[in-house]
Parts: sequence; structure tokens; C-alpha cells
Amino acid sequence: MDALLRSGCPIDLTLEILGDRWSLIVIRDIMFGNRRHFRELLQKSQEGIASNILADRLKRLVERGLLTRENDPTHKQKAVYSLTEMSIDLVPLFAHMGAWGRKHLPVSEELSIRAELLEDGGQELWGDFMDELRAEHLGKVLPPGTPSVLDRLTEAYIEVASRRKGG
Repeated sequence: MDALLRSGCPIDLTLEILGDRWSLIVIRDIMFGNRRHFRELLQKSQEGIASNILADRLKRLVERGLLTRENDPTHKQKAVYSLTEMSIDLVPLFAHMGAWGRKHLPVSEELSIRAELLEDGGQELWGDFMDELRAEHLGKVLPPGTPSVLDRLTEAYIEVASRRKGG
């Protein structure tokens, strides 16, 4: 067993890797916001993550195998972060967390619409989204004409946000 991990319990081990808020927020923002660069993750964070915390979580997530970090071919001082299969496998967990939050907490319509769509779409939609993430982050090929789950989730968010702003 890894010397950094203290237990063989699957829940404890999962919490050892994902148990802090910022790790999940970073994965969420890459997964659902397609934010792949440090600056995007920093500036577009709704929760206002500090740059030192973001740098630490990105480093940790790469070390733990949840993200990969590659040099950006368009800019030599930038890195591109990608999800790994391990983090893509978290889609059902995020869907369940979103459903739980919608059921028990005072969420906003705007920030919960994607969770509602994932909950309503169930395992079939999660699987389609995971395949899309594999194509985007791991280079897998999707059949031509495959509809984008991320586009659908984003469009729903934009629609609710514009309604709230009276647009």
C-alpha cells in the first residue's frame, strides 16, 4: 500500500485523494467548464480559489494520476491540464453529489441546472459524457455526428443565467 495512504478502506482512500474541497472544484471546472489552463481555472473560479491553492491542487492531482500536465504547443510558458480515466470515472460521483445537493441544500437554479440534467439523464447520459471527455482529454474517437453532452449542459446553464438576468 502507498506509504501516504493510511487505510485500506475504499471510502477513506477516496477521501485521502479527493477529500478536500479544492481538488473536487478543480476537477469540476476542468470537466464541466473545459478550463484547461492555470489562468482559466484561477480567473473563472466562482469560488475564488487562491493561486497558491490552485497550484498546489493541480500538482497534487497530477501526482495522484487524476490529471496530466503537458506543455501547451501554442505557448511555451503555458501548460494544458487534462483529465485521466481515473478522473473521468468521477462523472457518476459528481452526478450523485449534484442530485444530493439539489435535494437537501438551497442551490440556485442557475448553478444546479447541469446537475438536474445529469440526474434526469441517468447512467446513459453519464456514459455519453464520459465518452465525450475521453475524446477531449484522452484522444479517443467518437462516431461522427455524436451530440455533445457538454454543449447541452452549457446551453442549459446559459439559458437559465440569461433568464435570471432578464435577457
